Amino acid sequence: MDKIGRYEFLAEPFHCDFSGRLFMGHLGNHLLNAADFHSTDRGFGMKYLLGIHRSWVLSRLAIEMTEMPTMYTRFNVETWVESAMRYFTSRNFAVLGDEGKVYGYGRSIWAMIDTETRQPTDIFSIDNGAINDWIVSDKSCPIDKGGRVKMGDGAELVRTIDTNYNDVDINGHINSVKYIEHVLDLWPIDWYREHALRRFEIAYVAEAHGGDRLSFYMEKEDASFFNVRIVRTDGTECCRSKVEFV
Repeated sequence: MDKIGRYEFLAEPFHCDFSGRLFMGHLGNHLLNAADFHSTDRGFGMKYLLGIHRSWVLSRLAIEMTEMPTMYTRFNVETWVESAMRYFTSRNFAVLGDEGKVYGYGRSIWAMIDTETRQPTDIFSIDNGAINDWIVSDKSCPIDKGGRVKMGDGAELVRTIDTNYNDVDINGHINSVKYIEHVLDLWPIDWYREHALRRFEIAYVAEAHGGDRLSFYMEKEDASFFNVRIVRTDGTECCRSKVEFV
């Protein structure tokens, strides 16, 4: 089996925005599905892990697109493991069309947790460190890895929302992609008529659960870059995001 997985997806019309282009949230879902398909086929996927009280959780995600697939377009997501450490592994993505067309790339960092204690657990304890057999260190992913999103004390509270049934995933916490959708909802539709989303970064810090209220604080770097901090009911910061428009 190839170390690099390649999976076909369809930009379904009801997964596209008013412009007929795939929503970033749905693209994020496709990337996470590709990651699960790849890891499942190679013996360290969610189905196996949940049976031994383990699970993958997303720690960081960066997606950078030059173009979004339009409705009814079939496209492929390639994914591969770039590196693995005891508690974290990095996984990359390429979003590809026909005849060498490149839509964009993604970078992600994942942790493995014990589903009972909710604490990080040793990735190499799974099948005697079999993940090392699938590392691809020589394939390029030509986008910035990103880093910690720095925000000052002057960030403005721009929205507070409730979380509900549809926000909660199989791990029992707010779904990773739901944060992406909630962040991108901070700009009105008219903004998206004039601006395209080029890059989205998010770093997850702490879990939030159904019933928590999420408060969104925004800081504008310049006309194209925005930083967002999300805080749950008890004041704990859940994640930070950096958004770039063109």
